[in-house]
Amino acid sequence: MRKENSTNSINEKHLNQNCGISATLSLIGGRWKINILSYLLNEDRLRYSALRARLEGISERMLISKLKELEQDGLVNRIVYPQVPPKVEYELTALGHSLREILELMDEWGEQKEPSH
Repeated sequence: MRKENSTNSINEKHLNQNCGISATLSLIGGRWKINILSYLLNEDRLRYSALRARLEGISERMLISKLKELEQDGLVNRIVYPQVPPKVEYELTALGHSLREILELMDEWGEQKEPSH
């Protein structure tokens, strides 16, 4: 965690407030967030265990952390069912669903881009 008054934090805050691309990437960037969002776009709701099974190589700690970040940023809803054993599902919010076109375009671009030699 960076200090709020560090140069990096100040620069990041300025970029996020003044550049739409930077703001978007700060919400969806990183190795796992895009994958979580993509799975939830394609399947309306997923249980925690189903998400973890799809995200090969992710640790439980990392998945919990990324889901909390997505929830705090308003992209994902966490639904807890009061039962034993506990049942928790995740779904996209309206804001999360609004990323559909962006993510689809990113996917298409990535599929069409020729690898550089």
